[in-house]
Amino acid sequence: MKTYLKNGAVPGEPVKKDENSRRGNWGNQIEFVLTSVGYAVGLGNVWRFPYLCYRNGGGAFMLPYFIMLVFCGIPLFFLELSFGQFASLGCLGVWKISPMFKGVGYGMMVVSTYIGIYYNVVICIAFYYFFLSMTNLLPWTYCNNPWNTPDCSGVVSSYQLNASLANATSSLVAGVSEVVNRTKRTSPSEEYWKHYVLNISDDIGNFGEVRLPILGCLAVSWTVVFLCLIRGVKSSGKVVYFTATFPYVVLTILFIRGITLDGAINGIKYYLTPQWQKVLDAKVWGDAASQIFYSLGCAWGGLITMASYNKFHNNCFRDSIIISITNCATSVYAGFVIFSILGFMAHHLNVPVSEVADHGPGLAFVAYPEALTLLPISPLWSLLFFFMLILLGLGTQFCLLETLVTAIVDEIGTDWIIKNKTVVTLSVAIAGFLLGVPLTTQAGIYWLLLMDNYAASFSLVIISCIMCICIMYIYGHRNYFKDVEMMLGFPPPLFFKVCWRFISPVIISFILIFTVIQYKPITYNDYVYPGWSLAIGFAMALSSVVCIPIYALYKISKSPGATFRERLKAACRAHPKWGPALQEHRTGRYAPMASEDTVEARPLKEKDELKEEQKEKEKEKEEGKEKERKDEISLTIQGSNGSTNTHNNPNPSA
Repeated sequence: MKTYLKNGAVPGEPVKKDENSRRGNWGNQIEFVLTSVGYAVGLGNVWRFPYLCYRNGGGAFMLPYFIMLVFCGIPLFFLELSFGQFASLGCLGVWKISPMFKGVGYGMMVVSTYIGIYYNVVICIAFYYFFLSMTNLLPWTYCNNPWNTPDCSGVVSSYQLNASLANATSSLVAGVSEVVNRTKRTSPSEEYWKHYVLNISDDIGNFGEVRLPILGCLAVSWTVVFLCLIRGVKSSGKVVYFTATFPYVVLTILFIRGITLDGAINGIKYYLTPQWQKVLDAKVWGDAASQIFYSLGCAWGGLITMASYNKFHNNCFRDSIIISITNCATSVYAGFVIFSILGFMAHHLNVPVSEVADHGPGLAFVAYPEALTLLPISPLWSLLFFFMLILLGLGTQFCLLETLVTAIVDEIGTDWIIKNKTVVTLSVAIAGFLLGVPLTTQAGIYWLLLMDNYAASFSLVIISCIMCICIMYIYGHRNYFKDVEMMLGFPPPLFFKVCWRFISPVIISFILIFTVIQYKPITYNDYVYPGWSLAIGFAMALSSVVCIPIYALYKISKSPGATFRERLKAACRAHPKWGPALQEHRTGRYAPMASEDTVEARPLKEKDELKEEQKEKEKEKEEGKEKERKDEISLTIQGSNGSTNTHNNPNPSA
């Protein structure tokens, strides 16, 4: 226990010196937990989970959701945290565990690159809406703007129209008129989104012009991300005290405001009312498993990277449970915030909640902003909502960028690149900005949704499955369990051993099969994507997966051995440098394998080590003196015996 206290395993304990001075560590464990919470809790918790929940049986969806959390989410989260923490390396370096599978690390980098490009575009649009909310009247409130069409109908005018129809005609005619009006209605927020913010083109191939306001906000977004990561985890670890906690303050404010509105209870009932018959539907279980898998950020490489900056004996088992449960609880809580406001809007329009419910960008930039226009002091609520979206997005974006930077720095590993890590961070940020420019054009929303649907879909599932197989069956589950025990001081609980070896891989395979069976070509509202764009989408998805076999073949060809089987074995065998990064932690079966290359270069040895060496040297001197003394005594005895013989017999030859 003393060792763990010394190494900063207690949350909030101030740390004076990094354990790994060459690579750096978190200032304390609170920083790691908050960063991981910020990474896992993202935009999907707000704009995807509530929609999935009401679509898949409301409260009944919670049952498969939490079952998947227990049997798949938390075990995979713990596996990735322990993997990165044990080796103190990023998503590329950790594959010293079995060098042939290093392609999995490259696949993670490719996925993080894709997500990082389009994720920051979503953040920049949130920045844009945030700046536009700094006004007395939200610009998407009414239909009297140059970008509006004759079909536009604001929520206030629509409500008054329905009331006048009800007074002027019979209830039957009013009902029919309401349906007609409802089908024709285009909200001012939707027209503002399409015709002003995006100025959307008619086809994915028609890029049109770059939307300069969005491009400017993209530059702001990347600048903020770079400045927060300018000193790596040392700077981002301080920023997350705000970015990871303030969204909960905003959620609470919006929740309190939402439940006090008329119709809010109807929205929450729509969100939570269980439809138990849907529990028997395989699609519900597939959606639950997919949401758990994607929302926790498994197989992106971010969890491995963040954990690699932990101290060696940190209790990552505890952290994995705290972070996973916090992530899922946030999703459920966000549902109350979203559906209380949507229930109020449905009540105001006299329509079912299902007609105003949406997900993805449609919820964040159309449905919810429109609902906010109905509230008093609507710009204030809009500012809070978009500020929350910005913070949720930044928490994930920090880890995506750090994943790429850490992988590059660990792979090159020279003193220069470690000292100049800021240059690498700046280079990656500039590259990300330039690659995001096409997404700020008039066709940008089509490409953004294409990347969102294909770049990080089934490829993540394949990567995660191969990672489980490699660690549990190639490296060996017994070896890994011993590694975890050496690191934490106790072996993984039996439940996690069973999940890692059997249950989680089966669930991951189920997610993959479900994804393939449920596949439908992507659409955006009424727009159907052309075949060539879908081919690009599949190419993006395969580009991360194809890294695995390509690198495996390369590694086998370079491995020693006369036959293919010998080379295969050599390529799968753990690298001699695999194990704890610091010499002081390389005990047991790792001690004989220790070499100077695997140990942190230190200019001065620690006092305890010096004392030990001095003791050993003094012991060797004492043993040397004792040996010399014994030799002198034996020579003296031999000399005295010789002189006696000479005295008794003066002629030795006689």
